Amino acid sequence: MTDAAAARRATIRDALGLGVAVGLYGAAFGAAAVAAGLDAWQACALSLLMFTGASQFALVGVLGAGGGVLAAVGSAVLLGTRNTIYGVRLVPLLQPAAGLRRLGTAHLVIDESTALALAAPDRANARLAFTVGGGSIFLGWNLTTLLGALGADALTGPWLAALDAVVPAAFLALLWPRLQRTWAEPAAQRRVALGGAVVALVLTPVVPAGVQVIAAVAAVALAGGWRR
Repeated sequence: MTDAAAARRATIRDALGLGVAVGLYGAAFGAAAVAAGLDAWQACALSLLMFTGASQFALVGVLGAGGGVLAAVGSAVLLGTRNTIYGVRLVPLLQPAAGLRRLGTAHLVIDESTALALAAPDRANARLAFTVGGGSIFLGWNLTTLLGALGADALTGPWLAALDAVVPAAFLALLWPRLQRTWAEPAAQRRVALGGAVVALVLTPVVPAGVQVIAAVAAVALAGGWRR
């Protein structure tokens, strides 16, 4: 097997693995949406049209806590701004075609698809990782949203805790290879990862879910600008 074929197989394997793992977490959203007072079809519509987990959870969380629609939408939009940052980084890498294909690409810009694309060894595999990973997450997330909404009463206790552990474990598996010596500037990448983790952990108890991600990205960007 050639190096190119091996890299392609590894890219598909990683993208599908992360896609299946993250896609399962849609069941937790479906259950949370129903608990917040939404119907199953409303939960499915959110996953289909919004498709950004943190924003979806923020919206149903505010509604479930008795907040108004404007507050819920505002929280979702705030958390969704990080996808704009991802898009700026991905455009020169993916170079999506204009028209409907660009819109489709934009719809798949989430944390996981961005991480997969940036972790790929070259542009061709970046596009492959983004498409396979984002597409598999989209399909899995929407399917399990429906299942979670229909079986919300059964998704409690150990089952919900197991789903909570899937996403961070998958992200750690994706991040770890980039911190090894085989990658360019591994020391700098370790500092970035550690700094972002510290910011996120410090803010997690005091900010809504997802805001710590935006803050960590901003802190890393500011640190890079200061260094230059």
